[in-house]
Amino acid sequence: MNNLYGSFMAPQNFSVNDGDGIRTIIFFAGCPLRCKWCANPEGLYIDNNLVYKYSAEQILKIIERQEIFYRYSGGGVTFSGGEATLQKDMLRELVNKLYDRGINLAIETSGYFKFEEVKDIFKKFDLIFIDLKHMDDIKHKIFTGVSNEKILYNIKRLNEINDNVVVRIPLIESVNADKENILKTAKYVKANIKNPKIELLPYHNFGDEKYDLLGIEKPSRDFKIPSAEKIQELIELIQADGVKLVSYK
Repeated sequence: MNNLYGSFMAPQNFSVNDGDGIRTIIFFAGCPLRCKWCANPEGLYIDNNLVYKYSAEQILKIIERQEIFYRYSGGGVTFSGGEATLQKDMLRELVNKLYDRGINLAIETSGYFKFEEVKDIFKKFDLIFIDLKHMDDIKHKIFTGVSNEKILYNIKRLNEINDNVVVRIPLIESVNADKENILKTAKYVKANIKNPKIELLPYHNFGDEKYDLLGIEKPSRDFKIPSAEKIQELIELIQADGVKLVSYK
C-alpha cells in the first residue's frame, strides 16, 4: 500500500443513514462549496482544529473493525464530507481496496467535480447521493458560492455509469422549498436519471456548536425547516411527476 495521507473529520460508526444497513461514514475534509447553512463547517477546509490526518491504511483499519456489522446488516461504507472527490487519490485508493473486498460502497457528493477525473471511482459505487441545492443558477451562486452548471452536467454523466443515483435536496424555507424549484428539480431528475429518485432533507441547525468551536459566524436564523404540511405538499408534487421519494435518514 502506498503511503497516502488525507484530511478527515471524525469517522462515524454504526450509522443507519446514507445507505442500507449499518454503515461507517468516512467524512473527507475540504469542500468547493460555501453553503450558507452548512451543517459540517469543519469540513470546509482541510486544516482546522476539528480535522484529522489519517493514512489510507489507518482508515482501512477503522473500517475493518466494523466489517462484521456490514455483513450481517447488508451495510457498508459511505464517503461524505466536505467533498470526497477533492482528495481523489485518497478516495480512489480506499474505494479500490474496499471494492476488491466486496464491501457495499456509497458516496454523498456535492456534485462539484470534473467527471472524467473520477469516472473510474464512481463506477464502483453501489449507491450515489448527489446534492442539488437549487435549479436557478443565480440563486445557487448566492447560497453556495458556485454555479450549478457543473452539478447538473455531472448528474447526467453519473446516470450513464450507475443506475442507483439519488438526488438529495436540503429543504430550506426561504431558499429552495418553493413549488417552482421543487417541480423544476423533479422534472430534471425525471428527464436525466433512468431510475429517478429524490430524497428531501429538511433543514436542521445541529451543526451550530461546531461554528462556536471554530469561532465563525453561525448560519442565518432566517433559514427554517418547512412545515410538515409544506413538506407533504412538495412530496406529492414530486411523486405526481413520476419521481420516487426515498429516505435514508
